[in-house]
Amino acid sequence: MRCDAAVQCGATVESCHVMMEREASGEGAAEYHPGEQISIAPACAYRIVLCRIAEVNELHLHGESKSLGSSVKIKDQGSKIKIRRKGVQIALAAAGLAGGAGVLAATGSTAQNKGNILDEMNDRLKRIESMLGADSWKGFLEKIESIKKSNPDNLMAKHFDAKYFESLSEDLKVRLEKICRSGVENADSGMGAYAMSPDDYDVFEPYLDAVIRDYHKIKGNVQHVTNWDLDTVKDKLPAGGVLDLTKLGLGTTSMRVRVGRNLANYPLPGNMTKEDRLNLEKDMIQAFKKLMEDPAYGGTYYSLTPGTEYSITDEKYKELVNNRVMFKDMANDSYLASAGIASEWPYGRGCYQSADGQFIVWVGEEDHLRIMCMKKGTVLNEVFDRLRVACGVVEDAAGKFAHSKKYGYVTSCPTNLGTGMRASIHIKVPNLTSDGTDAKAKAICKPLGLSVRGVGGEHTPIGADGTVDISPSARLCIQEAEIIGALYEGIESLLKEENKAKL
Repeated sequence: MRCDAAVQCGATVESCHVMMEREASGEGAAEYHPGEQISIAPACAYRIVLCRIAEVNELHLHGESKSLGSSVKIKDQGSKIKIRRKGVQIALAAAGLAGGAGVLAATGSTAQNKGNILDEMNDRLKRIESMLGADSWKGFLEKIESIKKSNPDNLMAKHFDAKYFESLSEDLKVRLEKICRSGVENADSGMGAYAMSPDDYDVFEPYLDAVIRDYHKIKGNVQHVTNWDLDTVKDKLPAGGVLDLTKLGLGTTSMRVRVGRNLANYPLPGNMTKEDRLNLEKDMIQAFKKLMEDPAYGGTYYSLTPGTEYSITDEKYKELVNNRVMFKDMANDSYLASAGIASEWPYGRGCYQSADGQFIVWVGEEDHLRIMCMKKGTVLNEVFDRLRVACGVVEDAAGKFAHSKKYGYVTSCPTNLGTGMRASIHIKVPNLTSDGTDAKAKAICKPLGLSVRGVGGEHTPIGADGTVDISPSARLCIQEAEIIGALYEGIESLLKEENKAKL
């Protein structure tokens, strides 16, 4: 079978990586979710082609014609499936394939295992347009120029250079478009860019470095250094290096430290296929089994993937979310959905929790892993030291974490590059929040390099008793040891202002 497009490149149609879970479970092949890997039931007389091309976000049902966005139309004509995009019509012969599966390979390059097969189809269609002389990137570039004017705080658009983009090969243009997609589809984004591969920060450094510097307010050379050793910053710590909150007048409080990590041998979440997500979860389950057998950890794994040994009910999931053990459904987050990070929800998602409930690892959220330690206590060193040890244990069991010589630990969002760390505590400041808001607390904390949130996380209200969540803002070009030290210093400064407000 050959491509019946206006331009014959000579490529034959290849078999895709067919996954039969839907067919086997009786769901058939009638519908698929955008971004999901193609799965075709063998009983179909003609092949169903589901594309995510540019702004495509709808479903295509066999035997019907559906408009998929303003520039794309797919139509089943019996012996052919036609894809119309910006005036370029490509017809895929579909007859004679009953019992098989096929996917368009309209260029000389073969399908790669990395990334999503649907994005490969988009790439190939763009190549055909290029061969026909069509300007397939015009709308994309115009949209970014518009966002530069309407949303100047969108860092993806602010630093986007059309000349740099045009200098890239077609393959790299496709990769960069996907990095920028969330910010293009959500113009109100603050960042607007998500890396799709561990090497994106190196490959697209001429562009992303400007974005990173702007967000992290870095001047001069960017060279991240990883260092958990508190002895190296002891001049900034109390005598003995013990970060004892009782010395600041606090009692038992909620302390939490977490890091984002990605495994080096997988694409980042925005570019993962369903198969990638399931395989990563399987790898992590094997790693967690080692932790479960270790008396220092124990615990269990909760999987959101249907039909696994560790799958949980909807009721259990809601309970874990309410207790802040599990993360929320990402499918409702338009920023993560546009980036492809929320695709195939809930497959490959879950979390591990230690027996004492104080060590948790999220699997398949914005990054492959969110590793966190929390405790109600008075000594910050306890959660910091446990996290340091736990990160080493997880990496030894699961595989090497993605790391950049320049930017430190690689994360999907450039905002978390470097340490990927957030160290926080809940602290009561009723005098500074007497007006029912955290405005005064934020005004005090900002010059100290601290962020203020509600007790339920970002965009949540403060506690009724004036409790807020505070944490150092810096992630990049700051050492882990410096972050926990900065938190302690920030707590001391904030409490002084709280006491002044009492007068």
